[in-house]
Amino acid sequence: MSMIRDLRAVVRPSSRVSLRKETGTYDTTRDPATASAVVDCAVYRDGRRVETAAPLTPQEAMRLVRRDGGFAWIGLHEPTEAEFAGIAREFGLHPLAVEDAVQAHQRPKLERYDDSLFTVFKTIHYIDHDRLTANSEVVETGEVMCFTGRDFFITVRHGGQGSLRGLRRRLQDDPELLAKGPSAVLHAIADHVVDGYIAVADAVQDDIDEVETEVFSPGRKGSPRGTDAGRIYQLKREVLEFKRAVSPLLRPMQLLSERPMRLIDPDIQKYFRDVADHLARVQEQVIGFDELLNSILQANLAQASVAQNEDMRKITSWAAIIAVPTMVCGVYGMNFEHMPELRWRYGYPLVLGVTVAICLGIHRTLKRNGWL
Repeated sequence: MSMIRDLRAVVRPSSRVSLRKETGTYDTTRDPATASAVVDCAVYRDGRRVETAAPLTPQEAMRLVRRDGGFAWIGLHEPTEAEFAGIAREFGLHPLAVEDAVQAHQRPKLERYDDSLFTVFKTIHYIDHDRLTANSEVVETGEVMCFTGRDFFITVRHGGQGSLRGLRRRLQDDPELLAKGPSAVLHAIADHVVDGYIAVADAVQDDIDEVETEVFSPGRKGSPRGTDAGRIYQLKREVLEFKRAVSPLLRPMQLLSERPMRLIDPDIQKYFRDVADHLARVQEQVIGFDELLNSILQANLAQASVAQNEDMRKITSWAAIIAVPTMVCGVYGMNFEHMPELRWRYGYPLVLGVTVAICLGIHRTLKRNGWL
């Protein structure tokens, strides 16, 4: 147990900063100086990286492992089917898992194939924006596929974010942890991905709070109609994408933490419980986001409906006031010779005065009742 006492400190930065400040650590593509999909390939023996004169190929790394022991950790970024075929043959990977790793767009899952585990993680990256609009992208997803064997660990990344270079360096700084083998790397990646979820959830919470404040803040009469509805709906779509990454991963993490597996070190397995617990909390947050956005959207639509009703009441009130002079003018506009008070000297000012008095009375009554 003493060898993994500082496990959390190794796989997590000493002080968790928001994802907005970490965006610079994301590696967008493979090294442009090489045409290979292999980002890094190394052999680890007794927890330390074996230094070689030249970069290793996956085949050379595996030969070193079979000769001298240890395990190989190979990182790839968006390999083609041809690039991955040789690695798959060398490590005996199952064809179904290989197909999933090359094609990507997979659901988070855990599958067991003979002497290897195939795990799919969805990575989430928060996209900074000055102001949320109806077209803003809030989160961007990527994928990390992991093949875990007795003496090898292979990662296949898809997407322009989610680099594992920083994580590899942190693990290399703790030989006692790496000595536990590929299962220690799998836990570190799972913890790294879930920590990313927590940071994104905090950032999304800020966006939801901003929208909620604007929807329920007073003095919104001058705001454009329908603007908030578009923003809320866009944010809801982004939360749904976040939910698709988080929810399916909960069952694999529970299996890794609860069910004994030959390829998972027992000392490492108990730490998957911590990852599963954090993932469950993020899932609750995301479900809460979805429900809260539903409520905000309904409240926004209700406010729009109330505003429309108020407009109709005002229009109806003014129409009622205008109906009085319209009626009077209509009566005296008829072409009859014998009409009451038609030739009276004070008839015209009297009719105007009565008309104005009636209109003012109607206006006062409607205003007192809140229609104007």
